[in-house]
Amino acid sequence: MSDAPEVHVKATSNGVPIPSFDLPLPDRPDIITANVQKLTELTPNPRHRFIFKALLKHLHQFINETRRVYFLLYLHFSTDTTTTIPSLSTDEWMAAIDFLTRVGQKCTPLRQETILLSDVLGVSALVDSLNNPIAGGATENSVLGPFLTEDAADVNFGESIASEGKGDYMYVEGRVLTTDGQPIPNAVIETWETDADGFYDTQYADRSQPDCRGRLRSDDDGRYGYRAVVPVAYPIPGDGPVGELLLLLGRHNMRPNHLHMMVEAPGFHKLVTAFYPDGCDYIRSDCVFGVKKSLVVNLKNIVDAEEARKRGFPHGDSFKLLQRDIVLLTEDQSTAMRAGIEEERYTITEMIKSTKS
Repeated sequence: MSDAPEVHVKATSNGVPIPSFDLPLPDRPDIITANVQKLTELTPNPRHRFIFKALLKHLHQFINETRRVYFLLYLHFSTDTTTTIPSLSTDEWMAAIDFLTRVGQKCTPLRQETILLSDVLGVSALVDSLNNPIAGGATENSVLGPFLTEDAADVNFGESIASEGKGDYMYVEGRVLTTDGQPIPNAVIETWETDADGFYDTQYADRSQPDCRGRLRSDDDGRYGYRAVVPVAYPIPGDGPVGELLLLLGRHNMRPNHLHMMVEAPGFHKLVTAFYPDGCDYIRSDCVFGVKKSLVVNLKNIVDAEEARKRGFPHGDSFKLLQRDIVLLTEDQSTAMRAGIEEERYTITEMIKSTKS
């Protein structure tokens, strides 16, 4: 038996002092919102304060608006004065909390259900577009998606990112360039795609090594080239809460066929993008809103056994050819573009404020 004295532990606060002002005790719902906003003013970091004030403002507005809409519809269509006016119920809010809890629980090192939720709500595409303005013919961004991994194998120029039998042959080539057409050597290109069955390697339970993904570099002339397979349209995972949400909303869970690419080089703004072969049935209703007009590409059909061998394909006499240059913005160009957009937003906001006052 230990002779050490028993340690008595008390629950303690996080060390933040009581506010210097008193908050009114709520007797109306709007006082709750006002109290939350007043406490949010205490946030030390100005950027955090701005973000959370906006978030809480719109979250509370959402709660109120779901009641107001029902109230207006009720007044317009109903003559029954005894019926309870519907509003966002406690059960509905708890269902939302349970949904978000299950989204987090579904995440693993190889699966990101939270990113998937952001994707299907269009938030990922919107944030990416707002933070990656394009000028000078630079390649547009697309959504990252949840299937990027850290274990992609390095491949040399002309080598394959896919093991044999994973799909129809495709060769991908182009140059990495500045906006004025100068080559960018030694740019790191991370690329990944599905196999012919519509699965990423991370979706196989017996995955032992990366497949249909790779990491390569542009050469001294900015050129890149590698063997891959023709991507196919595929469903995003439907076995989790995000899949349930799409069914609830009456939306399909299909993505058009595409090839992911992430390109980085010192002094240049990182590009996360994807190329979408034309002709896919789902190209105009991508469930994660990732397709952009400039990213739709044409795959050339090459029927030439000698050319196929020269490109490194071991069998057959045909392959698809995807040719696409990648144009990067410098960090300075990207920063200047974002600053210009922020200034424009600020001006518009101030104009709106002045018209209301």
